[in-house]
Amino acid sequence: MTLSQIDKKETLVQTRQRTHPHCAVCNLANDNGLKIDYTLDGSLKNVTAIFQGQTCHEGYPGILHGGVISAIFDGAMGNCLFSLGKTAVTVEITTRFRHPVVLYEKAFVSAYITRESYPVYCLEAKIVQGGQVKATALGKFYDQPDLVEILR
Repeated sequence: MTLSQIDKKETLVQTRQRTHPHCAVCNLANDNGLKIDYTLDGSLKNVTAIFQGQTCHEGYPGILHGGVISAIFDGAMGNCLFSLGKTAVTVEITTRFRHPVVLYEKAFVSAYITRESYPVYCLEAKIVQGGQVKATALGKFYDQPDLVEILR
């Protein structure tokens, strides 16, 4: 692993811990949260995670709730920006539900930046389960570098 790979992965973890200490999606210590561990893939451009919905995340019987899916996308895109040390807020997310995400089966989420025009970042994300794309999302985020200090 190169120094830039280590730095970028550390930036992701440190920014997440500093800016989202109690996040319902990505904080691994939040007993009431989804505990999704977003990590950088080998290209250092995509954030990925494996998750598995439980009954408490259910919408229709046996199906992951659409709001939870949107939250997973929001977390993936936010963590993608954390890898750059960015503290950005969600401006807009558009989610397309293509097929139901089944509970108790592993699913894979990934997100990446498609366009940067500081202070706005555009991202895309998808959830794949059983080799099938289940949902996709487009997101727009606005960089707020002083957000953590403002809220304290």
